[in-house]
Amino acid sequence: MFVVNHCSLLFCFIHFAGGVYVMKTKPSIPVYISLLLGISFIFYPVFGSCLDGISHASKVGRYIMESYYGKHESFIDSLFDDFLMQDLPVNICQVLPCDLNTVLSLSILLKIKGEGSHRQLSSTIKFNIEKPIPHVHTHHCKIIIIERLPSGVFADPFELEHLLHRAVFSDVAVFGDTNLELPSALSNLSVVEVHKDVGLNIFSHNKNLLEFSIDLPLHSRYPPLDESGYVEVRLKAPDLFLQCSIQEKPHNRSCLFKLQSDDAKADLTWSIPADASANRTVNPLDGSPNLRGRI
Repeated sequence: MFVVNHCSLLFCFIHFAGGVYVMKTKPSIPVYISLLLGISFIFYPVFGSCLDGISHASKVGRYIMESYYGKHESFIDSLFDDFLMQDLPVNICQVLPCDLNTVLSLSILLKIKGEGSHRQLSSTIKFNIEKPIPHVHTHHCKIIIIERLPSGVFADPFELEHLLHRAVFSDVAVFGDTNLELPSALSNLSVVEVHKDVGLNIFSHNKNLLEFSIDLPLHSRYPPLDESGYVEVRLKAPDLFLQCSIQEKPHNRSCLFKLQSDDAKADLTWSIPADASANRTVNPLDGSPNLRGRI
């Protein structure tokens, strides 16, 4: 909203100033062009931001993280924040409010389910459309969850692909360190991007409650030994986005928003057994090691 208003002001100022100058002096074309260029340089930061908001629209690919890893070799929080601000059209949309927090409220509940070295990271997401947005064209939206997994845990891409075929997700991909055999000491952070459809025309009418859950299967890596017998792995709260495809002529419009939860962000801790002799058993089905764990 801030960018649109200032862009409009810029163009109005150029036409007004140019028109007044012509009426008074009737300058030659080179002088008129010089005047416009001078005004453009004065307002370049605002004008540039308008162009950025338009040009970024072509840079949204199938996955947010695919675009990020196309520029960076590893995931770093500060680099990801800069990437969202500079390389993606986040919160820039001409047909929906730039700040969706003004029309919806969002909450997310996270917990780890299961036992042993194979768990599920459960995310229950609820949001209310507090007031409808009039005159919005037909639109379909999906929520995008970006989970950052530390070196102590991983998600199996083949397992996720199986869930995708069962329509548990609308899309899913793993980025970063996808080597499933490495222990914690030799592995790096990985990122899972999950897409989930949330419905058609959700902004056209009030919905008191829109709720869904996503269970992401996770596995612990072999940790280094620790005197306490356990190593704590901290799972950060995910990044949440809403992407909406809006039917317009001659081309559809895609808008991407970063969502803010009403809940205070709370990390989860997974305690993984680090005493191999005391806590490792053998899976009777395939002979693979299995670790008993606790939260």
